[in-house]
Amino acid sequence: MSYDMAGTAVAAGPHGSTPDGTPAPGPLIAALDIGGTKIAGGLVGTDGTLHHQLQVPTPADGDHHELMTAVDHVLDDLARHPHWPHVQALGIGSAGPVDTARGTVSPVNIPGWREFPLRDETGRHPAAAHLPITLGGDAVAMTAAEHWQGAARPYRNALCLVVSTGVGAGLVLDGALHPGTTGNAGHLGHITVDYNGRPCPCGSRGCLEGLASGTAIARTAAELGWRPGPDGDTTAGAVARAAHGGDPLALAAFDHAARALAAGIAATATLVELDAAVIGGGVARAGSVLFEPLARHLADYATLAFTRHLTLHPARLGTDAGLIGAAALALPHLPARP
Repeated sequence: MSYDMAGTAVAAGPHGSTPDGTPAPGPLIAALDIGGTKIAGGLVGTDGTLHHQLQVPTPADGDHHELMTAVDHVLDDLARHPHWPHVQALGIGSAGPVDTARGTVSPVNIPGWREFPLRDETGRHPAAAHLPITLGGDAVAMTAAEHWQGAARPYRNALCLVVSTGVGAGLVLDGALHPGTTGNAGHLGHITVDYNGRPCPCGSRGCLEGLASGTAIARTAAELGWRPGPDGDTTAGAVARAAHGGDPLALAAFDHAARALAAGIAATATLVELDAAVIGGGVARAGSVLFEPLARHLADYATLAFTRHLTLHPARLGTDAGLIGAAALALPHLPARP
């Protein structure tokens, strides 16, 4: 479902994908989605169809050699697929920070990579050596995916957020992805929404991520006095289940996060004039206990005439967004067809 600023639910259509083994309809893009728990690879058509995918665990505590070996194994498996000869570009979405100008990554949750030259190292793989390679951050990749094939597709100006352990975001402006010089434009998780707030690991304080992430929701619930059930689960998912059951403290924790998100979205809409905000990530799966207070608070913050038409949408592509988004980043770099 999608939500307008009055909190009214609006239906949204599903995204379909073709099962593995479907004949490749022309050129393909190889895609890598690199995160703290998994490294996924896929083959994506130029129409956004995900034809094949696989994943391996991320050796998050490994050194840079172990990590790159895992990436190479995914590329090895992709290169063995019968459709690999159709691949004409490679897109990579990685946990960040990233620096797309330099082709480096320094993921917070992968300490073995600090200013690691991922784009160049990937290009050393024999199967990728002849391909144009495009690198982007994971939230920007999600934004590219949702604009290409998902909930942001109808809009020329959109903000797409990943609300999970942290908060990442990306921008679509005037119908095009706007990653910025280093690939970090729209990084909403680290704008200050509470100038007297907690210090943030980024060095600032009162950041949106520290108020609205899944980690923050679980902490807020505990501070309000919420206690888990017999299973002892204290995660944001458990808080969401309690909120759906009507627990007032769990509902208050989600309301607190929704208010912070609304302030950040409204500020962005005021700055760049948005048509829509698309919200994905694990916290978005909480559904109405997040989206209903978010729509209500957004109506309080987005009060100028040119911001009032902004609509809210849950992300549509789910776990496929990382691979589809990595492919979307590479799409403009396909070789010209004769």
